[in-house]
Amino acid sequence: MELNNWVLTHEIQIRLGFFFGVFAIMAAWELAAPRRALTASKGVRWANNMGLVFLNSLVVRLLFPAAAVGVAAFAQAQGWGLFNYYQLAFPLAVILSVIIMDGVIYLQHVMVHAVPLLWRLHRVHHADPDYDVTTGARFHPLEIILSMLIKFATILLLGPPVVAVVIFEVLLNATAMFNHGNVKLPSSVDRVLRWFLVTPDMHRVHHSVEDDETNSNFGFSLPWWDRVFGTYRDQPRAGHEGMSIGIHKFQDPKQISWLPGMLILPFRGKVSGYAINRRQWNSD
Repeated sequence: MELNNWVLTHEIQIRLGFFFGVFAIMAAWELAAPRRALTASKGVRWANNMGLVFLNSLVVRLLFPAAAVGVAAFAQAQGWGLFNYYQLAFPLAVILSVIIMDGVIYLQHVMVHAVPLLWRLHRVHHADPDYDVTTGARFHPLEIILSMLIKFATILLLGPPVVAVVIFEVLLNATAMFNHGNVKLPSSVDRVLRWFLVTPDMHRVHHSVEDDETNSNFGFSLPWWDRVFGTYRDQPRAGHEGMSIGIHKFQDPKQISWLPGMLILPFRGKVSGYAINRRQWNSD
């Protein structure tokens, strides 16, 4: 209980500390050893992608002041959720909670690719013309709201320890920045690491303009879900240096690199090509 109280008190500092720390490491790594040459203005992309991050943070704080850790504390106080009903050893409850919540993120990711209406929102993430640390946090505010609601429902049903929720949030943010990094890992290291963690080369395939490659490698932190559910793809056909990033039909910088364009992107055009259950590959 004392640990939970300490985590509740310092949750914001913990999350911000890890966010800025990992972001700085990845940004420096990208400068020192980039995997691909960027195709668009880095200054424009970073300013607008981070502007979207700031907007999303503001929206979340206004709509959900308690945040996920507050919902976990509430569920614990009410005795709601699986792990509040069935008492497990604390370390086991933490580990299982993090794994299960990561599995829900995988299923959510598949869902936003499968449902055309939700793909409209998610394509803001995929329309980024380049792939780097800022891409990992580039999501439309409406998708962020949907994600928060799914996360809250998961916490209320699961009843995870407060510590587990904070660990999951930190892990999700850190791995999203890591696996979206424009960084070069030795192939021998990547082959081993991707059995335990989603690597940049593994997830980059998911950002290919090719529809079948986009609809693979949905994992964010743990790589096992893609292997278990048959959505794993080892490498892009064109190779990591030769593959194209983004979405066919969305190439106008005003739509894909500037904040106003990103905010209205879900309301543009038809949905077909990249939504899993709309197998019409001639438009987006």
